[in-house]
Amino acid sequence: MEAVLKNLASTAELLAVAAHSDVVEQWDKQTLSRAFHWARYCEHLFSRFHNNSAVRRIMEKRLQLTNQSLRAALPAYTEVSFSDLSRCQHQLLVGLLKNPKLPSSLMKMLFDSKSPVDTKHSEYQDVTGLCSHIIQCKSACKVLSGLTDPSAVGAEAEVQGVMLMERLGALMSHGNEARRTEQFLDSVLQGCEGAAEHFCLVIAAALLTTKNSATETASWDFVLDWLQKKQSMLQHMCSALPTTLLMDLAKEHLKFRDAYCDVLKTWASDMEFSISDCEWVQTSTNPTVSFQKLTVHFLALFETCPSLRDVIEKELNALKISDGDFEVRGLSVWGDLLSALSQ
Repeated sequence: MEAVLKNLASTAELLAVAAHSDVVEQWDKQTLSRAFHWARYCEHLFSRFHNNSAVRRIMEKRLQLTNQSLRAALPAYTEVSFSDLSRCQHQLLVGLLKNPKLPSSLMKMLFDSKSPVDTKHSEYQDVTGLCSHIIQCKSACKVLSGLTDPSAVGAEAEVQGVMLMERLGALMSHGNEARRTEQFLDSVLQGCEGAAEHFCLVIAAALLTTKNSATETASWDFVLDWLQKKQSMLQHMCSALPTTLLMDLAKEHLKFRDAYCDVLKTWASDMEFSISDCEWVQTSTNPTVSFQKLTVHFLALFETCPSLRDVIEKELNALKISDGDFEVRGLSVWGDLLSALSQ
């Protein structure tokens, strides 16, 4: 029994290290797998002894002593109760995701969707894709819960968006972590190569999460500033997302609305009039956007933010004047755009 109690105390210490210590910066895949092995061990202890009052009291007493020593060493430490052992792996994962020192390599491994988590029994199970596995389960729960107001981004993207915001909040809560936070977002973007549209949905979901704190507001600002640095990503987002979702973002975030307006003007400035097609067409911008789609974007924005109409039409008129202020179709994209918007 003493060996069991020692292992129990060691696992509680492991949870504290995972959540609050810089030591995790030195962890590798094997260390991470061992950590989850011990978390599963504690879940097994709970399952075996939670109905045994005598053994349970002994374990609770050992946990109480361990909690006291950990609380003295780590002021931010959250005590572990006997009932917490039933979800020890969850506590370990949450602690790691909130620890800004967790290496990006381990983050990528946990979110790897190409290699689902190995659920076969072995000494140390492979935890690759563990977060992706959890996301799938949570997404299924959302789909099956019969929500009357389904998410516009989809259940999976909504779960990932919430997890992304939690990770950003953890990174930003430790002072000067701007470079590390930006590297994290860059690594997530790289990891979504070939799935850019889904990544756009995740970013939208993150920006539309319910505001709970100043930390979350700061995380929103960081994501919006990061997006403006990634112009190709921002343009893809404005092209790929449904217009209704873009309008939700424009209503929620002034920074996004302004960036969105700039993208629309960039798309227009990259158009040339095709004599053969009798239409304005894209010349260099990727993704390609038609003149008709550009008009739809502007009209949707005017409907969502009526106060913007006068401001943007004045800007477009000034650009039309700089082009020569012609009224003939095909000579100025700004003049033709103004004409289309007034119909």
